[in-house]
Amino acid sequence: MNNEFYTLNAKSITGELIEMEKYKNKVLLIVNTASKCGFTPQFAGLEELNKKYKDAGLEILGFPCNQFGNQEPGSEKDIADNCLINYGVTFPMFSKINVNGDDAHPIFKYLKEKLKGTLGKDIKWNFTKFLIDRNGNPVKRFASVTKPEKLASDIEKLL
Repeated sequence: MNNEFYTLNAKSITGELIEMEKYKNKVLLIVNTASKCGFTPQFAGLEELNKKYKDAGLEILGFPCNQFGNQEPGSEKDIADNCLINYGVTFPMFSKINVNGDDAHPIFKYLKEKLKGTLGKDIKWNFTKFLIDRNGNPVKRFASVTKPEKLASDIEKLL
């Protein structure tokens, strides 16, 4: 199980370096998030998925991004506070990153290479979701408009 995904890492929203290897044998849902987006209420749906499937092996990883319409302008503390206060988010949130361009985070470069969207590799908006199996293989990409509750059957297949 020497998957390329597990060689990657990211900083948590509190600044701690997290190796993706920590998530071996977990089903992952990786999401680029924003606090001031029309899709921001999806945090509630993501948290519902988290509560329902965490004990079965699902981990949701949120990556704030300010590349779309300046919808994540705040600091890490602002982002963390918003996620917790407004949506009760208990899944891991990471430091703000870019998902497109030369300085896109390596995790998103990897995911976009493995799972292209309908209009090419680039992520089109906030709340694009990537589902990864227990072996670190990207399985499915979901558009921003896909509500978290619509992912349940795909998640269940992997758990």
